[in-house]
Amino acid sequence: MSTDPSRQQASANGTTESHISAAATREHVAPPINADTLAECLSHGPRGALLLAGISVGLLFIGWLLFYFVLFIPRGSVG
Repeated sequence: MSTDPSRQQASANGTTESHISAAATREHVAPPINADTLAECLSHGPRGALLLAGISVGLLFIGWLLFYFVLFIPRGSVG
């Protein structure tokens, strides 16, 4: 680590310490992706997110139906 004053950071206990970000070094940064690989990855769209959202909404709807038929219907009408 260098002791360059521009890289000094304040720490929680009031002292200063050197810090070098891992993203500043070339070996910690992902290599660029070419256009063909990018197009292949994006061709399917967000299938996982849509599946997760569909399952969540389905479970929410099933829970609502359960409350409706188990709690509200047996009590009868109000009034």
